[in-house]
Amino acid sequence: MIIDLTNTTSSEIASALLKARRSAGSPAMGMVGTIVVVVDEASHHDAMKAANEAGREHPSRVLVAILRPGRGAAGLDAEVRVGEGVPGEAVLLRLHGELARVPESVITPLLLPDSPVVVWWPGGGPKVPAEDPLGRLARRRVTDAASGRRGTVDFTVRAEGYAPGDTDFAWTRLTPWRALMAAALDQYPTKVLAAEVVSAKGNPSADLMAAWLHSRLGVPVEHKNSRGPGITAVRMFTASGPIALTRPDGSVATFTIPGAPDRPVALKRRTPSELLSEELRRLDPDDVYAKTLACMVEREKMPASAKTVSDADRRSTQAAVSKAAAKTAAVAGKAASAELEQHAAGKKAGSAKKAAVSKNAAARKTTAAKKPAASKASRSTTTRSTAKKTTAKKTAVKKTAAKKAPSKRVAGRS
Repeated sequence: MIIDLTNTTSSEIASALLKARRSAGSPAMGMVGTIVVVVDEASHHDAMKAANEAGREHPSRVLVAILRPGRGAAGLDAEVRVGEGVPGEAVLLRLHGELARVPESVITPLLLPDSPVVVWWPGGGPKVPAEDPLGRLARRRVTDAASGRRGTVDFTVRAEGYAPGDTDFAWTRLTPWRALMAAALDQYPTKVLAAEVVSAKGNPSADLMAAWLHSRLGVPVEHKNSRGPGITAVRMFTASGPIALTRPDGSVATFTIPGAPDRPVALKRRTPSELLSEELRRLDPDDVYAKTLACMVEREKMPASAKTVSDADRRSTQAAVSKAAAKTAAVAGKAASAELEQHAAGKKAGSAKKAAVSKNAAARKTTAAKKPAASKASRSTTTRSTAKKTTAKKTAVKKTAAKKAPSKRVAGRS
């Protein structure tokens, strides 16, 4: 449901919100906070879309304030949206004339009671967010240094005027980078000699990254320029080789640790809605951001030589990398030689096995050929011995008969 209100008041807007909720069948609010977006007319559509997308994770009342200060009469126009793909409630406010100079008088009656308030300036934000009239209402004040011109962001003033609850999307974009670099030192604990941040020219996130590394490691950190997009590489130089996170395309990074294979890491550039969702998850003061701002101010006062990686550190790291590469190649060569030797030994064993099989087959054939001849010879020998025995028997019978014949004749004569 969309309700347009012209030349209205905060009270009428609150009544329209209640009417829209009842018409949508959800009189209960069910929202966890209020997001106030201070934006201009040209970019209010994208800002409201990002806030509504973040509201899918954190249902909130989104108040988009378009300030139009001028000499005209004070006035307030509003557009109330409930439903229509909006997870919570969305109100577009256009403040004209003198009313634009006191926006808190319109915003305060529309804040959800007893819930946190987050104020977001997509266009850069004031120099000291905590001193802004709307910033005083907020528990979390979110600016974006990358959205404006590089020269308009004075981090020295931000550091001096820092108050608990201040943050910047330039710092939020570093969350995955910081997490990976800290995890690298957990996996490979070693002493870091120096560090390097490479990014597109005028990138405030790279300045914050260099200041964070300097404050946490206490080593020289050099900032170099590249074609981008955004931060393209972060390297920590050690005696064993660099610990590096390289992202040349803004989407996939390569994670390098000495003594381990390179690993691809999904590290895409996040949208404003994703960044805002992260800020809504943590509403407590960010002490690390405060220390990084202070270190950034110190780095601006340091000489250029103190922010440059020495040639000795680079040479030692390059020597360690070359040594590791040579060692890897030697190990790979040995492994390949062992594999070749094993393969050759396998071939020899196979040839010997084949020769043995052929020899056995030939022996079996020879034995099979000799067996019939031996059987024939044994049969002939048996036949001859049988014939001899038969002949000897017949001879013995004849001799016996010959002996008996004369005795018979003598007996007849007598």
